[in-house]
Amino acid sequence: MLLRRFFDEQLAQTSYLAACDHARLGVIVDPNRNVAQYIEAAARDNIRIVAVTETHIHADLVSGSRELARRTNAQLYLSDAGDAEWKYGFAGESRAELLTDGSHFMIGDVRIDAIHTPGHTPEHMTFLVTDTAVAAEPMGAITGDFIFVGDVGRPDLLERAAGYAGTMETSARRLFQSLQAFKTFPDYLQIWPGHGAGSACGKALGAMPQSTLGYEKLFNWAFAEDDEERFVTEVLAGQPEPPAYFAIMKRVNRDGPADAPTTVPPVAGADEIARSLSAGETVVDTRSVLEFAARHAAGSVNIPRNRSFLNWAGSLLPYDRDVCVIGDSSEEARRQLAADLSLIGLERVSGVFPAESLDELSKLGVRMSATRQISVGDVRTRRNATILDVRGRSEFAAGHLPRALNIPLGELRRRLDEIPEGQVVVHCQGGSRSAIAASILQRGGRDDMSSMYGGFSEWERSGNPVERGSRTQGS
Repeated sequence: MLLRRFFDEQLAQTSYLAACDHARLGVIVDPNRNVAQYIEAAARDNIRIVAVTETHIHADLVSGSRELARRTNAQLYLSDAGDAEWKYGFAGESRAELLTDGSHFMIGDVRIDAIHTPGHTPEHMTFLVTDTAVAAEPMGAITGDFIFVGDVGRPDLLERAAGYAGTMETSARRLFQSLQAFKTFPDYLQIWPGHGAGSACGKALGAMPQSTLGYEKLFNWAFAEDDEERFVTEVLAGQPEPPAYFAIMKRVNRDGPADAPTTVPPVAGADEIARSLSAGETVVDTRSVLEFAARHAAGSVNIPRNRSFLNWAGSLLPYDRDVCVIGDSSEEARRQLAADLSLIGLERVSGVFPAESLDELSKLGVRMSATRQISVGDVRTRRNATILDVRGRSEFAAGHLPRALNIPLGELRRRLDEIPEGQVVVHCQGGSRSAIAASILQRGGRDDMSSMYGGFSEWERSGNPVERGSRTQGS
């Protein structure tokens, strides 16, 4: 048997190719929208992709299963085990074979068994992989968002992201029951999870790419908890705020994702950016925090092109309107930008303006601005300023500056009117989120604003007073 792992750092998401080395046939599990990578990898290994499947209806990316199955003429396998409202709407037209608990299919000598493991989502499947040429028992399990290294999938997304009220506790109990049932498999079973550290699909995911069931039984908190009530409380506590785009992804992937776009955004002219800024449209500056802070076009929003780019782009950019970008305007950079944004369904980049040409905007009358950076020591002297903490609720509860106001970054744009008039000092944990927040505040007309350099980490490291507990406003 052959197993290949594909890890996307921006999504912290893993896909797999499991193949029969003898028959040279393979199945792709949980493909994202970059389907070319699977086709190319299979070709390098002289493998023909004959099956495509996914563990569940994803919330953090646009699924590539439908497109990949069509392009490779492979059989599509989809779960039919979920609640009525979470059935795959495109299964019929895609001629998908539906899987229920206990279903299996063969890829040459490799047997794939579908085990219904609800909790993260109602329809979630875990796939046991057996190399029947040498064994009668499974070697490993592709667990999707069921079991991670050191954690389990969060059961609150249907309620908190997709708006299905009252489902969190029920999902948490289903997750507990799925874990109890899964304990019966042998300890040597390898665990191949769908996400790693950095994903918002759990709260404490490990960075290791794989584990074993025996190791997780010993060191994963979820396996150590045998009391259902305590498990439910613990698994729902402290979950990070789900990015706003998760709700969109759930519906797209349920109803039927389209093929990934292939167009490359054009180079935008200075006049186009100037018009967009004047009209209050979204202009995103993808330069680094320090570059943006030093000088930027007033009204633009800073979302640095780093590992967190897709998370904040999906949370802060509109899906129903065009977006202009300031950044690297080379052809390859524009092509990669469009491909990356398409992973989360953002497809309306109207153009990319070269960041080195800001002077052209200034000549057209666009005001240039900067972000004031102040030290932890300076913050202590600003007794009348509002201290705005844009970290998540659980981070804030674990420790925060005295008298700080907590509005998580993903909610800031719609909650600007909750921030008192006067001076504002914004901060996060280390500085990246507060840079984005500062640009949102400036775009909203709050020029009496500073960003605390070093964030809460520097505040605490310097021995300053810290308060515990939650005083978060809103929900």
